[in-house]
Amino acid sequence: MKTRFSSLVSLKKNTMQKSERVVQNANKLLQNAKEALGESLVQLQDIPSPNHGVISEFLAIRTLFDSQRSIISHNEEWVAYAEQELFKAQEQLKRDMIEYEKFKYLELQEIEKLIKAQKIKEAKDLDEVALMTFTKKTTFQRVS
Repeated sequence: MKTRFSSLVSLKKNTMQKSERVVQNANKLLQNAKEALGESLVQLQDIPSPNHGVISEFLAIRTLFDSQRSIISHNEEWVAYAEQELFKAQEQLKRDMIEYEKFKYLELQEIEKLIKAQKIKEAKDLDEVALMTFTKKTTFQRVS
């Protein structure tokens, strides 16, 4: 049944679905960030520590450690950013769901009013038909 809220309900539903997709993308981004952080931590552990050798080898390994720590720091920031974006997306989804439910409720109330008015109209029509039929029968019986 079409009401004045029907178009708003469909609009709010589309907005809510869009927010759901944003939350899904934010979840994917967070998972990718966590995987990258885990890989960078594993790579840090895979860097061998030299016990003896030339100073240039020690300096090269130190540079590798510094580089890997920088990558880990970047990935930690990425995880924090992704978590923040996911939180924002979830909050927006909550707001959109509330808006959708509000208008859905209003639409249902409107439909109930229309159905009630339609039932009252049908009852009046039936009463009128019954009254007309009764009047015809009583006048027909008086004439006979």
